Amino acid sequence: MDARMKPRISDAERAARRRDVDAARGSVRLEGFILSAEVEAISERYVNGELTAEEHVAAVKAAVAGG
Repeated sequence: MDARMKPRISDAERAARRRDVDAARGSVRLEGFILSAEVEAISERYVNGELTAEEHVAAVKAAVAGG
C-alpha cells in the first residue's frame, strides 16, 4: 500500500463520523452560522476516511482563517 494512503475506515466508523459532523453542523447553526462549501467538503473527506480527526480540525481551521 502507498505510504500516503490512509487505511480504509469501517462502515461503523464512517457512520460515527457522519453523526459527529452532523451534530457539529447543527451546533454551529444554533449559533447563527452556516458552514462554507469548503468546510463542508473538508468534513466530507473526514467522513469518508480521507482525513484523520487531527487533519480535519487543522484543515477546517486553515479554511476559516483563509489559508
